[in-house]
Amino acid sequence: MAHTEKKLDSQTLFQGRIIEVHKDSVELENGKKTTRELVIHHGGVCIVALDDEDRLLLVKQFRYPYQKEIIELPAGKIELGEDPRVCGIRELEEECGCLADRFEKLTQLYPTPAYCTEIIHIYYAEGLHQTQQHLDPGEFLTVLRVPFEQAVQMVLNGEIEDAKTQIGILQLAVRRAGQKACK
Repeated sequence: MAHTEKKLDSQTLFQGRIIEVHKDSVELENGKKTTRELVIHHGGVCIVALDDEDRLLLVKQFRYPYQKEIIELPAGKIELGEDPRVCGIRELEEECGCLADRFEKLTQLYPTPAYCTEIIHIYYAEGLHQTQQHLDPGEFLTVLRVPFEQAVQMVLNGEIEDAKTQIGILQLAVRRAGQKACK
């Protein structure tokens, strides 16, 4: 039997530019009632982009919640109703000033499934062509080009702390290792 909960009612507590916060009354599978606090988020994308020299494009930017600079894959928020792939292509150009000949989905993840609806779609890009960076107003970042194997080590030694970035890099590393093993 699949586990489930039935929503009885919902109250919007906050509605902002990026998230909404709801408080829902639910009935559990045992018939008891409880509440769930839920953050509604349209989702995001991140891009594992490699240049012709096998360097990974990363961005370094200040993240307010942690009060420090974080190293991440280029990423962005999906607009309501936007196709995640289209968002990823846009974000790669906006943040890194690049377009890609090949752009394919690697995976997706639920970063905080206990209370948030966000899904992050992770794409792989290669065959990069330099265009023009178009940062959003108030967005400040530095683009880094790091040899891919060094980026893997940065994940493993804790220099890269962002979860979506860790998963994207390790996903690609495992795929590449599997391809080498098959040859």
